[in-house]
Order: sequence, then C-alpha cells, then structure tokens
Amino acid sequence: GTNDLTQMTFGFSRDDAEGKFLGAYLEQRILKNNPFATLDQSGVGRLMEMAILRGRNVREDLKVGICGEHGGDPESIGFCHEAGLDYVSCSPFRVPTARVAAAQAKIREDRAKRGFVPDERGER
Repeated sequence: GTNDLTQMTFGFSRDDAEGKFLGAYLEQRILKNNPFATLDQSGVGRLMEMAILRGRNVREDLKVGICGEHGGDPESIGFCHEAGLDYVSCSPFRVPTARVAAAQAKIREDRAKRGFVPDERGER
C-alpha cells in the first residue's frame, strides 16, 4: 500500500523515521508533513498517478483504492479523489472522518465543474 510506497520512495522505514529523525525533519521544515500520516503528493502521489494512468491504459475498468493511515487522512483523501482513486479503506475509528473528506472532495469537484470559484472564506 501507500505506507510501503512511502518507505521505498523516501528510503526510510516508518519505525526508524518516527522514532529517530522525523520530528527534526518536520521542525526544520525539510518535510511539510509526516509522510506516513499525510500522503506526500509531489513524490509518492506522483508515482501513484503514474501507476493509475498506466494501469488504466491497459484495463479501463481497473479499480484503485487507498488503505491504512492515508485512507483516513482528509488531505490524502482529497488528493486521491483528484487522482481518480475509486475507494478508501481505513480503521473503523477513522471511517466518519474518511466519509466526510470523500464527500467534501466530491463537492469540490462538482463545484469546479460548474465554475464555482471560492473566495478566501470558501464562499463565492
């Protein structure tokens, strides 16, 4: 899943990073977010988009989803919706957050299709 892809992309394991140096990376702004909690869109996300595109070029009906920590993170869910993923799977306690985030992503998509451009308060 995305946790394994994150580990391979960054070249460090979650256990090693969170226990040793990830806090310093976040504090020094080397990383914007913990990549094991919020999907790294420019690295891991780009690899996902490439895989989805190539997979669907071979099989148009290919279903793609996300699971684990990223499957319950609102920012990650929003990105995954934009990238064309079909579903999320997460721990039971994350389901309410995941459902709201997925609904919000769909609403943003629908509004964008209708030409809705929010102002700084999120209103038009």
